[in-house]
Amino acid sequence: DILVDGKLCDCDIVVNCKVGDPIPLEVKLTNWSKHNVGPFALTVTPYQDYQNGVHNYELQDAITFVGSNTFYIDSVKPTKDSVYFGALLFLYTGDFYLNIKFHEDNCSKELPLSWFCLPSVHIRAMEPVV
Repeated sequence: DILVDGKLCDCDIVVNCKVGDPIPLEVKLTNWSKHNVGPFALTVTPYQDYQNGVHNYELQDAITFVGSNTFYIDSVKPTKDSVYFGALLFLYTGDFYLNIKFHEDNCSKELPLSWFCLPSVHIRAMEPVV
């Protein structure tokens, strides 16, 4: 599960946020396999989709992370959840998406396939209402 600003993200949901406010990001992983999974890293990369097949990942002037955009995970035990917290800060208005990738540190441990099917995260950063 992925939550942005406390709202569960689904493929049809757009999360609205205000420019200049830190937005909490929560990624919850559940290991349904019979063995420990890990170590691995989870990286969150924001991008803009121009709807013509072009994605812009050069957003360092538009979005910043409070802390790191990479979470390093030792292991997730069988049938257990592991939750990772971060925050995003949008500096400009616009529609943004989050690309979440896993990076295995140990080739002998496979990540659950369901982790590669995380929902698309669509965030709309708007001007604060005065």
